[in-house]
Amino acid sequence: MKDKFTGTILQSKALAQYILETTAYPREHKQLKELRMATVNKYQWWSIMNVTADEGQFISLFLKTMNANKTIEIGVFTGYSLLTTALPLPDDGKIIAIDPDREAYETGLPFIQNANMAHKIHFIQSDAFKVMEELKANGEEGTFDFAFVDADKQNYIRYHEQLLKLIKVGGIIAYDNTLWVRVDIMQLNTFLAADLRIELAQLSIGDGLTLCRRVK
Repeated sequence: MKDKFTGTILQSKALAQYILETTAYPREHKQLKELRMATVNKYQWWSIMNVTADEGQFISLFLKTMNANKTIEIGVFTGYSLLTTALPLPDDGKIIAIDPDREAYETGLPFIQNANMAHKIHFIQSDAFKVMEELKANGEEGTFDFAFVDADKQNYIRYHEQLLKLIKVGGIIAYDNTLWVRVDIMQLNTFLAADLRIELAQLSIGDGLTLCRRVK
């Protein structure tokens, strides 16, 4: 079954499937669905590295309510979350997408192109810290509306420190996989809960999504 790799923390597979089949899949953009299927065909179990369709649906709606225009994504894989982000942005919207793996990104690129979203995306094959330092050097501190992080978990706290400089006050940083039972993720959750520079909410969608709103 093509959708068996759902990447959800829900203990009830029936409930997870109900959510996907009732509300997520019927509203899933055609190119998102095709990208998701292509990822499963190529990567099988590893396709869970993409966000789930219901998490993508939430992110898309959230970005619309934010009126986001400029975003940054750390960790792209085949680009399901990237296309999810691009679709609700205005035509002049901009995404800086960073990942060291171009091959995985190019798996999803034809679907991004078919959705007419490629012009919004600047993919950079690189270490994320190097790119963020360059963005700061180029005067882009405090200019991003939204950041999405789905990358190496041991560096989430380091990403947080850099992204707080790039995200504008009132902007949002979203961390994926924050309900994994791992030491580095549990350290992140404790760290974020004590960080007075942000407001936060941790959601039990997908395998955990934490939203951090910069307040200072």
